[in-house]
Amino acid sequence: MPRPSSMFLVATLLAACAAPGTGVAGSVPNVPVPEVDLQRYAGLWYEQAHLPMFFQRKCVGDTTAHYTPQDDGTIAVVNRCRTDDGSVNEAEGVARRVDGSTSRLEVRFAPGWLAWAPMVWGDYWVIALDDDYRWAMVGSPDADYLWILSRTPTLDPAIKADLVARARAMGYPVDKLVETPQSGEAPPR
Repeated sequence: MPRPSSMFLVATLLAACAAPGTGVAGSVPNVPVPEVDLQRYAGLWYEQAHLPMFFQRKCVGDTTAHYTPQDDGTIAVVNRCRTDDGSVNEAEGVARRVDGSTSRLEVRFAPGWLAWAPMVWGDYWVIALDDDYRWAMVGSPDADYLWILSRTPTLDPAIKADLVARARAMGYPVDKLVETPQSGEAPPR
């Protein structure tokens, strides 16, 4: 017969595993918006700020993302940025819907022959979106990734402050946000 302390430990572990949430303290849920019109979302976006991440370590400014819907339902992704020596760094990838959602996507920058491997896909959740698609905020369920995007090189400081406050309430570590300088010109193709 199991000891009471063992049963308590098992019950506690099961309760912890069943508890909802990401483990990040926030006052509002970190969930994607209900729906995104992917045709309206397509096109060029200027990054305004992001959480630090390894794959953007060489980017110093003029960071953009360009999204193009494909006939097969995926989205072609081209990210560009300027590096400290003035050259352009480019990454091409593909995004796909998760469970049919238009606001919960996965993105892969690895070669297509690795698409079968789950670890090459990263979460891309649209967690805030302007009604007119002038700005967007993209995150991940674990709150490790965050981007603030705008259709123009600059974003109204009041809107940006509101987005940062929303991200904070969702549990994102916004004190680590890196501002993205924009010269007003997208890096050349």
